[in-house]
Amino acid sequence: MEIRMNGRSAIVTGGSRGMGRAIAMQFAESGADVAIVARRLEVLEETKSEIEKVAKGQVAAYVCDVSDPTQIEKAFKAIEAEFGKVDILVNNAGSSMHGPFEEVSDEMWHADLDLKLFGAIRFCRLALPPMKERRWGRIINVVTIGGKVPSPERAPTVVTRAAGMALTKVLAGEAAPYNVLVNALCTGQIITDQTQRFYERAAPNLSYEEYVKECGKKIPLGRLGDTEEYANMACFLASDAASYITGTAINIDGGLSPVV
Repeated sequence: MEIRMNGRSAIVTGGSRGMGRAIAMQFAESGADVAIVARRLEVLEETKSEIEKVAKGQVAAYVCDVSDPTQIEKAFKAIEAEFGKVDILVNNAGSSMHGPFEEVSDEMWHADLDLKLFGAIRFCRLALPPMKERRWGRIINVVTIGGKVPSPERAPTVVTRAAGMALTKVLAGEAAPYNVLVNALCTGQIITDQTQRFYERAAPNLSYEEYVKECGKKIPLGRLGDTEEYANMACFLASDAASYITGTAINIDGGLSPVV
């Protein structure tokens, strides 16, 4: 199946690195105009240049801290003005803040909720009305399998991700009569720059390649996933080919989650 997204325009938050970069790249290759949103200008510009090499439409980059409602509104209005409309929103910005429950401060809870939950809420609040008016839209909320299967010492991130799945279901039900489809992608272990940071913190007596292989042994498919595999599903969900899929939370985890 060839996925074409000609004439569509998309926002990908956290779009300068990792899964966000791969999603933006796939969208651009498939013909969509793509705006990547992140906090660091130099990284954004570097990624924008990489995407432009394969893009068939426009590529834009906007500096925005998605935990700041003022910056969200400013970035969204600028993208909408540049592209004329926003058909697709991917709420991907996030981090992996976690620790033992009693060590998680109010400040950490607020920071995690602002970044991952309220960032998505605020972007959706801006994107939904014009999508509903045009009777076409796609919203993809990137969460994790931890939102389905929370484990000890993973708060606040697993709690925030579970809330992201609930948000997805609420929006899917409200937006369905307008042909606006809302789904979540539940992330397992995908090789990104975050994997490199985990490796450096763990400082095992292994090379990076050996570390990645060891991590993969815990997964039924026997390996970590890559960002292109992740972006394939995002591209499908954002396209006309996924016209009867909404309100789902799809695991992209090589079979790791015990919950479907």
